[in-house]
Amino acid sequence: MATPKIPLVLATTNEGKAREIRAALRGLPFRVVTLAAIGVAAAYPEKGATFEANARGKGLHYSRKSEFLTLAEDSGLVVDALDGAPGVRSARFSGRGATDEKNIRKLLRLMKDVPPKARKGRFVCRMVLSHRSRVLVSVCGEVRGTITSAPRGKLGFGYDPVFYYRPWHKTFGEIPPGAKNAVSHRGRALAKIKDFLKREGPPPWGRGRASGEGAPLGGNQASRPRP
Repeated sequence: MATPKIPLVLATTNEGKAREIRAALRGLPFRVVTLAAIGVAAAYPEKGATFEANARGKGLHYSRKSEFLTLAEDSGLVVDALDGAPGVRSARFSGRGATDEKNIRKLLRLMKDVPPKARKGRFVCRMVLSHRSRVLVSVCGEVRGTITSAPRGKLGFGYDPVFYYRPWHKTFGEIPPGAKNAVSHRGRALAKIKDFLKREGPPPWGRGRASGEGAPLGGNQASRPRP
């Protein structure tokens, strides 16, 4: 008889993010469940000034509502020429009723006079794994690229069609999901989460841990700089 898999709650209502996370965690002894599956309907208000603040807030909020491991993340696009915008407002960049298409249109409009060499940007993903109102680990993944002048490709979601990844000479909108996950900000953060889960094994874990970058903290371990 197969060993039952351990539930792991994804603290997101973004189906694009959920698909990528499910795919990345295949092969581990965890069963990914949604917020709806544990009866949570209300969305957490993301008011943090940083990706880490939002990810921590979501993780702790939803981990209080169940006995399960909870994986929360906050991610977005940081553009140098826009002083870091869209940043933590990436999903809401175009205002009320924001969609991927509207957000991209606003981004390109703001950057229409920015020369090619100044169109640098990066995707940032902060992930937090929590259990019973405790942060177990906090990790960050980043990938750098440039912003195109027009969308290219129909794959992915969010700003993928305008994020040009130079090593592959394609936008993320032109790269198949499996290949993109190997180099993306979310894929890099998930690799650290997977390493933690493999190393620590199934919960429950010892009390008294705080968060670290890719590993549980002892008394002296420090996190990397926040994005």
